[in-house]
Amino acid sequence: MCGIVGFSGRGDAELLGRMNDALAHRGPDDAGVLHLPNVGVGLGHRRLSIIDLSPRGHQPMWDATRSVVITYNGELYNYRELREELVRDGFRFQSDSDTEVLLNLYRRDGDGMLGRLNGIFAFAIYDTEKRGLLLARDGFGVKPLYVAETRDRVLFASELKALLQDPELDRTIDPEAVRAHLLYLWCPAPHTMLRSVRKLEPGRALWIENGKVVRNLRHYDVPVRDEHEPFTEARAKAEVETALRRAVERQLVADVQVGAFLSGGLDSSSVVAMARQALPGERIPCFTIGFEGGVAGVEGITEDLPYARRVAEHLDVDLHEIHVGPEMVDELETMLFHLDEPQADPAPINALFIARLAREHGIKVLLSGAGGDDVFTGYRRHYALLQERTWAWLPRPARRALAAGASALPPRDALRRRLRKAFEYADLDGDARLASYFQWIPPSRVDALLAPALRGALGPDGPEAPLLRALERVPDGAHPLDRMLYLETQFFLADHNLNYTDKTSMAAGVEVRVPLLDPDLVDLAMRLPMHLRQRGREGKWILKEVMRGHLPADVIDRPKTGFGAPLRQWLRGPLRPVVDDVLSPASLGRRGLFDPDGVAALVAADREERVDAAYTIFSLVCIELWCRMFLDGRTPAAPAAASNPLTP
Repeated sequence: MCGIVGFSGRGDAELLGRMNDALAHRGPDDAGVLHLPNVGVGLGHRRLSIIDLSPRGHQPMWDATRSVVITYNGELYNYRELREELVRDGFRFQSDSDTEVLLNLYRRDGDGMLGRLNGIFAFAIYDTEKRGLLLARDGFGVKPLYVAETRDRVLFASELKALLQDPELDRTIDPEAVRAHLLYLWCPAPHTMLRSVRKLEPGRALWIENGKVVRNLRHYDVPVRDEHEPFTEARAKAEVETALRRAVERQLVADVQVGAFLSGGLDSSSVVAMARQALPGERIPCFTIGFEGGVAGVEGITEDLPYARRVAEHLDVDLHEIHVGPEMVDELETMLFHLDEPQADPAPINALFIARLAREHGIKVLLSGAGGDDVFTGYRRHYALLQERTWAWLPRPARRALAAGASALPPRDALRRRLRKAFEYADLDGDARLASYFQWIPPSRVDALLAPALRGALGPDGPEAPLLRALERVPDGAHPLDRMLYLETQFFLADHNLNYTDKTSMAAGVEVRVPLLDPDLVDLAMRLPMHLRQRGREGKWILKEVMRGHLPADVIDRPKTGFGAPLRQWLRGPLRPVVDDVLSPASLGRRGLFDPDGVAALVAADREERVDAAYTIFSLVCIELWCRMFLDGRTPAAPAAASNPLTP
């Protein structure tokens, strides 16, 4: 697990070195660069040693024939099986690393190799014979990859901050991204905050020649089907348990000790339970976070810590705890620096604290329960979508009245906020209503927050356009909830949860693996009838049934809760001075992205509890702080990377 950088086309060794140095936090164990000026290719690598800890795992790595070379970030969980296959086919190996398996697999299969990979990855392979560069990202986007195309070169990196080492890179803000961050709190790929930089979408690969992208291919897509298979409950339970156990066992492969996140929720607890069975006699180190003073319950967040302790005792694993309070907000700028994107969610701070705690205990690999809700269902919007059958038949005027009534509900408690969100877009039809479930604020309110110049620079498509385009890839006959789950995996999971999980963990020198996103397990889940995944209000029904023999009932049946923090309370307390400073008319006027009057009105309405705009206000703050760091070059007080990694 590492960080990668590189270019094709015009470039020099000095630029390559600066890009690689900007990712020092991602690879504290080793570093390497390879510049091939005769063909205009540069590859850089920062190494966090997990498999084959010896110098033989150094990258960039050539194959034995020196015909292909790779820089690779990730883990290939089926590399041992592939290696045996390649040895039988006559390929020679110089190391025990999964990196060399990728090289030889490419030599044999070309880009057809991508369909054989079970793992998490972002890599670049340069082929000296074809004089081309293959750039690829794993099917769920677990590992990040940013790409910038200029007139005479293509740059790529695990993090956007490395691309900023190019002084010629255009720093123009993408207005579509600004609007998306306010609407969703994250930005759908391929957009980023800069017009010149794009995220390579999950399951995509590029073929690059002489500084130009000549081919863009999709090597993996979530297998949504027109019809589900007729599973019995008994068969589904048996196959899910087998697939889950196999996924966890695969992802335990490492030459260092493996630990785990343990929130006490079903997903992380299930992963730890299966890991415990795969490693009998080992006390797996687990890590969790708790809020001091019981503040979590104020905003309807169920406290995780008691459940985490219950699971740890039941499974006989070591639980390491970190206790935090409002001082967490002091890490806000550090969080944004590492995220590369102004994601308006305090959850990444939690992940950063846990990753630091794990590294303090000598743990470089953590298993995570990420992805369970996005594959087996589990979010409140999944239940809300299924309930549409009780009112979606109403004529549009009636649905418009329902939406108006929901919008008028005062957002003074969690129940009213959820009712409002469930019906606020009832007047929309089809996929437009489906996409609206991911919005935190109506698009009309977003437009009122934008400065006229930014608003005028928006394209003709609405902010939901990337989601609607993605749904065109889903079979027309697919279940509505499968269509929503497709959006979960393509955007919310990849652009939000997985982005912050990777960036915050790598900031601490820790790799995070996600067994619930094993391709075989996901394929099985998508074949299951919907009633085995979502049964009434109960999400992940089949996973809960599988785990009843492994976890306490009160853990399995606990209420769903987010991995968050009491943001609304913080905005009225420790973050209030930050809001008043960052969103002051003078600050907003200098930047020119937002309308000062519109922002002031929103902040006032939120403080008077006339609207629930906490996350939108937090998004405004995050965007301005991001601009100060990534455009103005103001790094946090103590960044974990180079002294000034945001400027050349």
